[in-house]
Parts: sequence; C-alpha cells; structure tokens
Amino acid sequence: MKRILIVDDASTVRMYHRGMLEDAGYHVEEAVNGIEALEKCLKDPFALYVVDINMPKLDGYGFLRELRALDIPQAPAIMISTEAETNDRTRAYAAGANDYLVKPVLPEQLRLHVRLLIGDASL
Repeated sequence: MKRILIVDDASTVRMYHRGMLEDAGYHVEEAVNGIEALEKCLKDPFALYVVDINMPKLDGYGFLRELRALDIPQAPAIMISTEAETNDRTRAYAAGANDYLVKPVLPEQLRLHVRLLIGDASL
C-alpha cells in the first residue's frame, strides 16, 4: 500500500484529504507543519506529499525546498492552497512541487492527480 503524507496545519483539511485518499486505498499519515513533515520523511520516505502553503514554523515552500535538498528517495509533491495567483503556482514549482491545486479540491480531482503522479493505474 502506497504511503502519502498530508502536510497542513488545519485539522479539518487534513481529515478531508485523508478521507479521500484512504477511500482510494492509500495509507495516509499527517503532519501539522513542515518541520514535523521533515522529521517523518527522514524516518521513512513517502510515495507522495500533499502540502499546504501557509503553515506555522515552516511553510509549504520551505518544506519542499528542505525536502528536495535531502539525500533520501524523492517522491512527487502536490501543493494544495487557497492561493490562486500565478505567482503562488510559480513559487510552488520553484520550491519543488510537481503539481498545484487550488482549494477546495474535489475528491475525484485529488485522486486523479495522485494516481498520475505516482503511476497508480489500478485505482
């Protein structure tokens, strides 16, 4: 079962995304900010990261920059944010995101992007 890490400071958003991904058969773990996410990545890398931008301690941009600098197996990252400006998308890709979605994300939209990024045609 492929493991996905959701990084978001809002518990309701984590629960919403977790439900969508668990319903699709993925094992989901959570982190409330970029620092906690990095700690989890160092213990055991994930197949995919779903990352918010605005978080305390270490935001999504910082998390992805730090993650991409680590000498660990790298996995794709989807940045999901309420920020919808072109500049936000550009900054996300520059930080290391592979995809960018604007909240609120529909279940089928998220599952499709996850499947495309991790090459999971079975779901």
